[in-house]
Amino acid sequence: MSGIFSMRAWEKVWLYRGTFLLGLWNTVRTAVFAILLALALGIIFGLLATSGKKPLQLISRVYVEVIQNTPILLQTCFLYYALAFSGHSIGIITTGILALGVYTGAYMAEVVRAGIEAIPKGQFEAAQSQGFNYLEKMYYIILPQSIKIILPPMVNQVVNLIKNTSCLYIIGGADLISLTYSFVTGVNTGGAYAPAYLVSGFLFFIICFPLSKIASTWELALKRREQRVEFTRTRNGGSEVTANE
Repeated sequence: MSGIFSMRAWEKVWLYRGTFLLGLWNTVRTAVFAILLALALGIIFGLLATSGKKPLQLISRVYVEVIQNTPILLQTCFLYYALAFSGHSIGIITTGILALGVYTGAYMAEVVRAGIEAIPKGQFEAAQSQGFNYLEKMYYIILPQSIKIILPPMVNQVVNLIKNTSCLYIIGGADLISLTYSFVTGVNTGGAYAPAYLVSGFLFFIICFPLSKIASTWELALKRREQRVEFTRTRNGGSEVTANE
């Protein structure tokens, strides 16, 4: 009954569609809260990385390097089992939110850092001359300009986070992948392997594909805008030379 063209398998998937919808809901719920945590950590550690103060930069560097160079599966298992065996279990969904948020936050921090560093130094000097402190400079001058640079790669990180919710499977999660596995191995529901995993993959696709397209569109629009600005500057510069001559 596991064949992709088995009508019985597809009927069983449809009959238990609530299982897949529950998994989708848990995946989306976990992803939304993890994204909020990742954004907060990304902004905080991105600002620390560009603060110009070596102790703060070191804290940001250590966080980014440790998190980026260890697997998300390891981090998830460590968080879940370390807390469980210490008598402070926080539940699978909460564990997923924390693990995914901390993991993706390290990548968000690098995105924020790169976006800030892409702003011309003249903007920093202008803000400094106006008497702005570091936070005011970032809030009023630098971050508004860096948003257009930060958004495309940040959306890509959001897509990666959504796909990484499948890591909850390793700790017996209630996410889409975990419930799909429970479905195909269940006593009463087992057997419909191909249809079940196809449905699961399709649900991930309809969430991630539009976000990926948005990121690609933003990135392309940014490049076109930069090309237009550069062309305008070149043309205006040429006109000025001609006028002077």
